Amino acid sequence: MTLAAELDNARPEKLLAPVLSAFWDQPDSWTLETYERHEGYQGLKKALAMSPDDLIAYVKESGLRGRGGAGFPTGMKWQFIPQGDGKPHYLVVNADESEPGTCKDIPLLFANPHSLIEGIVIACYAIRSQHAFIYLRGEVVPVLRRLHEAVREAYAAGYLGRNILGSGLDVELTVHAGAGAYICGEETALLDSLEGRRGQPRLRPPFPAVAGLYACPTVVNNVESIASVPAILQRGKEWFTSMGTEKSPGFTLYSLSGHVASPGQYEAPLGITLRQLLDMSGGMRPGHRLKFWTPGGSSTPMFTDEHLDVPLDYEGVGAAGSMLGTKALQCFDETTCAVRAVTRWTEFYAHESCGKCTPCREGTYWLVQLLRGIENGTGTLADLDKLNDIADNINGKSFCALGDGAASPIFSSLKYFRDEYEQHITGKGCPFDPAKSTAWADNHKEVTA
Repeated sequence: MTLAAELDNARPEKLLAPVLSAFWDQPDSWTLETYERHEGYQGLKKALAMSPDDLIAYVKESGLRGRGGAGFPTGMKWQFIPQGDGKPHYLVVNADESEPGTCKDIPLLFANPHSLIEGIVIACYAIRSQHAFIYLRGEVVPVLRRLHEAVREAYAAGYLGRNILGSGLDVELTVHAGAGAYICGEETALLDSLEGRRGQPRLRPPFPAVAGLYACPTVVNNVESIASVPAILQRGKEWFTSMGTEKSPGFTLYSLSGHVASPGQYEAPLGITLRQLLDMSGGMRPGHRLKFWTPGGSSTPMFTDEHLDVPLDYEGVGAAGSMLGTKALQCFDETTCAVRAVTRWTEFYAHESCGKCTPCREGTYWLVQLLRGIENGTGTLADLDKLNDIADNINGKSFCALGDGAASPIFSSLKYFRDEYEQHITGKGCPFDPAKSTAWADNHKEVTA
């Protein structure tokens, strides 16, 4: 039986796979006592009984892929670190979660920070590192405080510091609060910021695995990627590969938000569909239907209700024309103006562009000017081709992936909602504006009926 058939036949509660989120709802879930009560730090003990090379091979064989967006194999990234080079090695955890619609790493750190700390110690042992950093968004002060307390508990219990569990392993962990720039989610801009410089992407090569933090070999991993490692060690790679799909095994956190009845975190095997997630969460808000959604945040090409049954794994979403990204499932109903949504996203990218490269710096600015004109009814039909041309001059030609992310909603919205753009132009304004449109009034009646 195929995975899709198994999921179709399963009861709703069987579709979920709570691992990282298994005890988020328990009192004091963030404490060391609660974590140890749920097999905490058992994975570390198993890891320390292996050689570092065997540990890397084990994680590689599990098929764990990076949960931060690109889905690069985690074990392979660890394997890239050169050994015997005489340089210190560093592990940097990217907790600068800032993709619109993405809200998985911050809740994870708030409710279960020790899963990350245990994963960090395991990863440091694997790559022969004695110093790790967590780069966290500085705005989330409650999470920062809770993370500091978890690190203190780990030091006091002997899970951090010198001679961890009598193994001879030394690991120091530094929590760094960033100043709140979207660009610092890009790994090399994060490294520059961590070193005290302005956060801007670096030219590659050299890649971080060769010359990363302080020009030393560095692994940069997402919070969820590292936090998933202890469970793999504790329960076994076979358990992990029994979930998900062949090329995208395991469990992951899906962030369901927008016009849905029950927004929140849904931890499920890779390969589940949005239809199944909506079925178990109560669907769209009452009286409304899905119009468009993003599979991985606003920087991934949007989908429509035609894509409800696309498997939410890296291959399935890619084959359908988008990217799984951070699994930020933003759902919008028929009352949403696609042009307005894309305009707001593009304003965000223009504001967050670091300005280092011309395609992104200038391109996002002009995309905003055109979109604002179209939205308020002063644009022309020729502006639609201009939008497409400018997005094409940004996509794949900017210094980092921010430019690609800004171009994605332009391309996909023109593909699925070009008629809506044209209505703004020919109708001299937004057809969803209650002062201009009977369509909005009809939708409003549907809500109040």
